Amino acid sequence: MLTHFSAANAAAVASVALVVSDRGDAGALVRARARGVPAIVLEQHSNADAILALLREHKIDLVVLAGWLRLVPAEVVQAFHGHMLNVHPSLLPAFGGAGMFGARVHAAVIASGARVSGATVHFLDEEFDRGAIAAQWPVPVYPADEPDDVAARVLRVEHLLLPLVTEAVAAGTLALSADGRVRGHLGRASAIGPARAERFHLAQTGDVVSDDPLPLSDDASTVANAAFSYDVARLFPH
Repeated sequence: MLTHFSAANAAAVASVALVVSDRGDAGALVRARARGVPAIVLEQHSNADAILALLREHKIDLVVLAGWLRLVPAEVVQAFHGHMLNVHPSLLPAFGGAGMFGARVHAAVIASGARVSGATVHFLDEEFDRGAIAAQWPVPVYPADEPDDVAARVLRVEHLLLPLVTEAVAAGTLALSADGRVRGHLGRASAIGPARAERFHLAQTGDVVSDDPLPLSDDASTVANAAFSYDVARLFPH
């Protein structure tokens, strides 16, 4: 996220103003401080007043949860309704809920026999993993996979999907409407004009055989289905 919003086109839309963790040894705190971003260990993670005071002090407009495993107090969720996002390592509503995080999710996916998993970014509500879905990115699950294999595949797309959704919500091109439905579109918010809407595809061009993360293109219109198509062809051979 820090890298994404340091790029000129994304920085024109939003910036990372605060990084918070409930663990003092979190790597995100170190990376934030190295970039001059305030980084705080939040000990009162169930105290709504303390959390709201911290967010207001730093003039936060949009909250993004990435690896935050605690239930956010309802007062905070209500105060940031439509302005709080979470990422989950499965295609919700499957394999979500209290206690479903990390390796537990991937093990449950494999045990179920599912052949597709993925990442979900959703707007937060008062329950675990039940808010309106903003975007999803599927990845295949192969018969020989272990939880770590699925985890690595999902993490790669989480790192691509979450910043794109965050940028779109910050720009107002994607939003949670009053009727509870998500409306708008993804794509480079800074490149979208009033007469043109970009479509967000499942995967992007690059070395689909490599284990290296696929590089994010500066032009959302170049995003293609090559990697996902390759995986589907492997998963469902003729």
